Amino acid sequence: MKEKLKAVFGYGQFRGNQEAIIKNIMKGRNTFVIMPTGAGKSLCYQLPAIASEGTAIVISPLIALMKNQVDQLNALGIKAHFLNSTLSKSEINRVKKSTLSGELKLLYVAPESLTKVENLEFLKKSNISFVAIDEAHCISEWGHDFRPEYRKIKNIIGQLGNLPIIALTATATPKVQLDIQKNLQMEEADLFKSSFNRENLYYEVRPKKQIKKQLVKYVKARKGKSGIVYCLSRKKVEEIAELLQVNDVKAAPYHAGLDASVRMKNQDAFLNEDVDVIVATIAFGMGIDKPDVRFVVHYDTPKSLEGYYQETGRAGRDGLEGDCLMFYSYNDIIKLEKFNKDKPVTERDNAKVLLQEMSSYAESSVCRRIQLLHYFGESLEESCGFCDNCRHPKEEFEGKEYVEIAIKAVQQSNERFGITHLVNLIRGSENQYIQSYNHDKLEVYGQGKDKEIPFWSSVIRQALLSGLLEKDIENIGVLKVAQKGQKFLEAPYSITLFQDHEFSTEGEEEESERDALPQNAYDPNLFALLKDLRRKVAKMKNLPPYVLFQDPSLEEMATVYPTTRDELLQVVGVGMGKANKFGKPFLDAIKKYVEENDITTAADVVIKSSVNKSKSKIVIIQQIDRKVNLEEISEMNKMSMDDLLNEIEHICYSGTKLNLDYYIDEILDEERQDDVYDYFMSAENDSLDEALDELGDEDYSEEDIRLMRIKFLSEIAN
Repeated sequence: MKEKLKAVFGYGQFRGNQEAIIKNIMKGRNTFVIMPTGAGKSLCYQLPAIASEGTAIVISPLIALMKNQVDQLNALGIKAHFLNSTLSKSEINRVKKSTLSGELKLLYVAPESLTKVENLEFLKKSNISFVAIDEAHCISEWGHDFRPEYRKIKNIIGQLGNLPIIALTATATPKVQLDIQKNLQMEEADLFKSSFNRENLYYEVRPKKQIKKQLVKYVKARKGKSGIVYCLSRKKVEEIAELLQVNDVKAAPYHAGLDASVRMKNQDAFLNEDVDVIVATIAFGMGIDKPDVRFVVHYDTPKSLEGYYQETGRAGRDGLEGDCLMFYSYNDIIKLEKFNKDKPVTERDNAKVLLQEMSSYAESSVCRRIQLLHYFGESLEESCGFCDNCRHPKEEFEGKEYVEIAIKAVQQSNERFGITHLVNLIRGSENQYIQSYNHDKLEVYGQGKDKEIPFWSSVIRQALLSGLLEKDIENIGVLKVAQKGQKFLEAPYSITLFQDHEFSTEGEEEESERDALPQNAYDPNLFALLKDLRRKVAKMKNLPPYVLFQDPSLEEMATVYPTTRDELLQVVGVGMGKANKFGKPFLDAIKKYVEENDITTAADVVIKSSVNKSKSKIVIIQQIDRKVNLEEISEMNKMSMDDLLNEIEHICYSGTKLNLDYYIDEILDEERQDDVYDYFMSAENDSLDEALDELGDEDYSEEDIRLMRIKFLSEIAN
């Protein structure tokens, strides 16, 4: 085996459990392998397939994964092929012929292809050495990537004879592990479980605020390194790929909606280093053998910790550095829960538990590695020192009294409930479930009413991580008192707990076109200088200062120090019109300030927006040019009047001049128009509320003021 390992794959020795697993398969024994991404799972079935008589069947869920592995095996001189929906009739016949003749060593098959009668008949005639089930977690409905067709695999294999089975997965919680073994009827299988601890990976979670700026800065700081950015939707994948491209990052999109040839082209470009960053849905990366992925970013919060762990596992497979960054917002969890609302009840409840685990991981201040390993049934005695929570610890507090209450709540409710019910019990909620179980009569009821829900959820989870409580493997979401917890109740001792992160108060995700930068991120001296300059220029031009540039624009100028017109155009709220009309004195002042204070301008801090190709914006501008009534425009574009005005304001604020006189003249007489115009000419800002207070909301509607504000800014500023 070692000779074959060296001759075929070029490795001098086996890693971890590989040798023991291979020997087990060669003995014809059922084998269950749980091994993290990057630890060399594929070799565990590829080497025995080469060394055995006949053809090994590899059941695999993804076409991209099959192609990638078959290409690699063929390059090593091993006869391998796949059988899936991408092949033509004649190609299928060729594959079958080389399988029946015995020259094919590995045949990759999608589970759907297995169920076809003609394929089953052909396999019955073939000499099959064993069956490998890759990504075996797809069998379990308790896992993160359940596929109903995987549940039928055992029945189909049974029709092919009494074949040895090797099931492999990179992510299996104790519950999922049990389910896989039961479904494949291989409870007696030899289990080989490697540690889930990937010591070279750095885990970090950041609030989803100013996310596009954060992302571009993060990726550009790793220029020339390979990375993957995961998004949940196809639309977001394309948007972010374009955002990175316009900011001089070699990036390409990858999702199931792209044409197969485009997907393959982008995948190959990434593998061949023509592209540094792939922006993808989770369809990308399963089984992709690229050992030098240096960073994995989750732009959106993943659906489960299994998915998150598997995707982060694609970083640093060569054992060198791997940075794993997740942007988190509870809004993502709410969106994902909405997606689940139409699923069957059991599936929906399971998905909810997975999402709760995901949000508690993100919000917790406990060592990230301790949390991940605990989730997969493994423990780590000490904090890792190599994650954001270890590097930047949150406030600690004495938790003895709180942990005692949490354990008693589990004990007194007979170990039959999950976190939500336990928190309600501790806080003394008067809901129907508490009353129907008579839990309002328990001693622990209401003992923690002075603390909020998140506090008690965190205490219970930290008691779980400390091994005082444990999960009931048979009943998902249910907690039990561990032996260690029993001893704690008999003789309570001091225990340190951490405050959770407060992501909900740390800002929201998407920055709109007029968003300010975070408070105090700007250079206060330059900001004051620019404000003073704005007042002087406005006075010279006989205009209100806000017409030139609003405060958010000045704040950004004082953060990113634009010294050219192109850089100025990237600043929030600055369009071509404003840059041409008012930009020069501001650029001169910034240039002088930069030189005098010896500031190195970080041009890469200016994040270029991907050009908004919104067809609706172009259509709206064209329709306004043709003097189409606004009610008609809103109807034709299937948007409310409020949404239409939002779009028109965006167009106006980004510097495009719009002439709405034809519409405004119909609804406001000249005198009333002059009143509003005069108000904006003397106002300190363009606030709608202040305008309505001053002008009187009985005389003018909000819509009237908005339209006049667009007219005023178009004529004066753009």
